[in-house]
Amino acid sequence: MPWPRFDLPLLHTLVAAVDAGGLVRAAARVGLTPSAVSLQMRRLEAQAGCALLRKQGRRLVPTPAGERLVSYARRLLQLDEEAHAALQEDAEAGVVRLGAPQDVAERWLPGELARFARTRPRVRLEVVIERSAALREALAGGRLDLALLFGEEVPGAALLGELPMEWLASAALPRPARGEPLPLVLFDPPCAFRSAAIAALDGAGLPWRLALTSPSLSVLWASAAAGLGATARTPLGAPAALRPAGRRLGLPRLAPVRLWLHRTSDRAAPAALADALAKALRDRHAVPQRRPGDRG
Repeated sequence: MPWPRFDLPLLHTLVAAVDAGGLVRAAARVGLTPSAVSLQMRRLEAQAGCALLRKQGRRLVPTPAGERLVSYARRLLQLDEEAHAALQEDAEAGVVRLGAPQDVAERWLPGELARFARTRPRVRLEVVIERSAALREALAGGRLDLALLFGEEVPGAALLGELPMEWLASAALPRPARGEPLPLVLFDPPCAFRSAAIAALDGAGLPWRLALTSPSLSVLWASAAAGLGATARTPLGAPAALRPAGRRLGLPRLAPVRLWLHRTSDRAAPAALADALAKALRDRHAVPQRRPGDRG
């Protein structure tokens, strides 16, 4: 009697559940309700003939059989992605000029671009890493096909989702004494994160001072990690030495920051990269996916 075939959508949900550590968080990644995800896991366990997930504290972890299946699932999903990409190679050939802010370029973006380049060898990527103001100028000047932008909406841009903005600091940074200003490590203006941080402190009546300003995110990360001050950024690319510190330091909550994708070209190659980046943000960072072209 032949074994039942595994359904790729069910395997995709299993990988999401293991990576997220729970069905509710997995549901956000795959765009389903928690009840639908639970039903999918029951169907997959019926196909496998054994339990695949188990409780460990507050998290779901794979059983030994689930761990083996997840390994195969990752390979099958990668092959599925490569197969689709191979069929699109001819239509997607060409140069794609992408602009992105430093936050996504330090850790997240390089791996996603490398993954895209491996599956689409006929697409040549030209990437510019810059501040948002410079990226907006490049878009207006027709020097970019795609750009990822934080902050205010660019006309015609698609809202990819919202990322939490958090106070990040080293554990070595002490909580300011009453009336003592909070040392800040921030970008030079204009900067949406800088404006949000200062507005939140002023709104809460908390004193602050600029300990360091720089146009370089690497300098901000290093300075904050050394304990020179706190910074306000998304944790998307934050180094391990920095942790959310708002509660410990008694700081006001920060509103989420919007991440926009602006595409100036209707060619197939930029569209494919836009879809790949949106999918990666949804699958690996639980950012709700919006179709490029949709308005937020």
